[in-house]
Amino acid sequence: MNIINNQTGWIEVICGSMFSGKTEELIRRVHRAEYAQQNIQVFKPKIDNRYDEKHIVSHNWLKAPSEIIEKAIEILDHLKPDTQVVVIDEVQFFGMEIIEVCNHLANMGKRVIVAGLDQDYTGKPFGPMPALLAVAEYIDKLSAICVKCGNPANRTQRLTRVKDTIVVGATDIYEARCRNCHEVLE
Repeated sequence: MNIINNQTGWIEVICGSMFSGKTEELIRRVHRAEYAQQNIQVFKPKIDNRYDEKHIVSHNWLKAPSEIIEKAIEILDHLKPDTQVVVIDEVQFFGMEIIEVCNHLANMGKRVIVAGLDQDYTGKPFGPMPALLAVAEYIDKLSAICVKCGNPANRTQRLTRVKDTIVVGATDIYEARCRNCHEVLE
């Protein structure tokens, strides 16, 4: 990153499949911003209650305190005047309004860092992620390791036959798969 004017905001997207280290990378960036003594606010959707109600938590148990919200617009309601960095985990769970919220924050001069799945369990683009990827200044696409063959995995395999797009879970119902090993269960 090479930002010259410190009044400029921007959007960073961290995406990939489950178990690719998205939240771990998000937490790493939070810690770096803390070290730089920047004012940070971290948000996560209420629906994500897998590990902890009040923290974002990676699958390897790294954590950072967060504020729980139901709708993206609540971020603007909770935003403190001195916040410099806005962090949002599991961004795919928010509706399309998250794009407008992220753009608004960046236009205010905030550094906006979001993390989320770029594909749903069927391998299709997930919710607002394609639009966020289009407007972001910086994108990091992470991959996991396929549990079947060991190749780089960019897909999330759902192990149940539930057809709902959003089903919150972890290793109990999901695993990382490569393109060749991924299958949509009928």
